[in-house]
Amino acid sequence: MATATTAGAAARAPAAVSVRSPWRDAWRRLRKNRMAVAMGAIFLAICGFCFLGPIVAGWFGLDATTIRIDRGATAPSWAHPFGTDLLGRDMLVRTMIGGRIAILVAFTATAIALVIGVTWGAIAAYAGGRVDYVMMRVVDALYGFPTVVFVIVVMAVFDTKSIVVLFALIGGISWLNMARQTRGQVLSLRHREFVEAARAVGARPGRILFRHIVPNALGVIIVAATASLPSVMLTEAFLSFLGLGVQAPMASWGTLVSEGSTQISVYVWVLVAPGVVMGLTIMALNFLGDGLRDALDPQTRKD
Repeated sequence: MATATTAGAAARAPAAVSVRSPWRDAWRRLRKNRMAVAMGAIFLAICGFCFLGPIVAGWFGLDATTIRIDRGATAPSWAHPFGTDLLGRDMLVRTMIGGRIAILVAFTATAIALVIGVTWGAIAAYAGGRVDYVMMRVVDALYGFPTVVFVIVVMAVFDTKSIVVLFALIGGISWLNMARQTRGQVLSLRHREFVEAARAVGARPGRILFRHIVPNALGVIIVAATASLPSVMLTEAFLSFLGLGVQAPMASWGTLVSEGSTQISVYVWVLVAPGVVMGLTIMALNFLGDGLRDALDPQTRKD
């Protein structure tokens, strides 16, 4: 009788429900987005092309600095798949090295912007009141200032073209949008139950903010960071195009495009090679950012 009762109770017990973590759910949604996955794979391939390619090219005697005036600008061939520039330098390896600089600038400047923007926006939202008002008015004021002009003025005043200064300046002007998005997310989280529970046990405001609230806003932060990468890359390319970015003998996609634009009527390949790779990278990052937004935005989770 007891056995029958136990069996009946077990039959009436609700089946265990498997709980999926939000990150696993986001990963599942991202994998369904074939375009985002394909663009992510293309971006990883470009990173391998830029960081490992020069090493492989060196095995075949190709580098980015050897000048061959006697060879000059030659069209793409088996020996030089992207051709050579006016000084006889191999455009394939120069494009790879330029990609290294462009990608490093994008990720370094975005990391700087991430730290500044997340900290600024989170503190403003959590503090609220006059602190929030003053901090966000500073962001509004900086939004109205032409950022590229700011970089040009600073580099001219200090008479420097250091790549480290370039990294810092681009990062220092790229945090405004991230601060706004972080603020909006923190405002929606600061009165949630887990925050009130942390306050009830006596957690300090700094711990509540950076150990409880900000980690729950990581989805929006990751999307904002991914979306800022193409913008930072274009800013670096524009500054290098103006001659304020990477200096010779180093090269970035911006400097290569600048050099190629003066020769496009005669030597088309000098512009096409770095331009196509840079455009493909920016397109891949944009599609990947859209995919991450769709995967991590709770408002799009209908399945």
